[in-house]
Amino acid sequence: MDPQTLQLAQEIDFSMWGLFARATLTVKLVMLMLVLASVWGWAIIVEKIVSYRAARREAAKFDRAFWSGEPLDELYDQIGPEPKGRAQRVFAAGMTEWRRSHRDDGGLIAGAHARIDRSMDVAIQKESEDLQRGLPVLATVGSTAPFVGLFGTVWGIMHAFIEIASQQDTSLVVVAPGIAEALFATALGLVAAIPAVIFYNKLSADADRIISGYEAFADEFSTILSRQLDA
Repeated sequence: MDPQTLQLAQEIDFSMWGLFARATLTVKLVMLMLVLASVWGWAIIVEKIVSYRAARREAAKFDRAFWSGEPLDELYDQIGPEPKGRAQRVFAAGMTEWRRSHRDDGGLIAGAHARIDRSMDVAIQKESEDLQRGLPVLATVGSTAPFVGLFGTVWGIMHAFIEIASQQDTSLVVVAPGIAEALFATALGLVAAIPAVIFYNKLSADADRIISGYEAFADEFSTILSRQLDA
């Protein structure tokens, strides 16, 4: 490489901002889209990690209170019909229907057990939807970001070849900037996609375990109420 070409190569800014600034409008839009997708994905990841930890702590705390031997009616009176905790809401749904199923004479309306089970199932379904809200976004980012980045790469390489044709020069000074900008779009796609895929799988498994805990509690609670109905 001659000294003049070497000097020109050294003057080219290959920093991330430099690559972005030299890119075509289409590639810039692709890069901005991928950065926004990455930020959005990380916001969901952090929110879900915090939310799931809080849900596990609340479920463990409520489980201790539930099995402490305290009468269920007193526990229900303490937390109220609209508690803040997820596990408490499942319990409150069952207890609310339990109390509504009593007649004025103290007897139970027919089909009380089935209605209590349905009430808790509905409560679990609501909690499941809330826990899994946002996870489809991670799945979408993980599956589409590499292809969006690849589109930016193809467009950038096409632009680089156009520059070669227009300048009639195939030196690295002409080729390298365009290729670097194109590959930068692919790198951004992977930066957005890889964490999204990893945390989607982890958070989906965590949500399933939390929901399974609510379902197990509902079955245990239903069994306790069933014994009282039989008695």
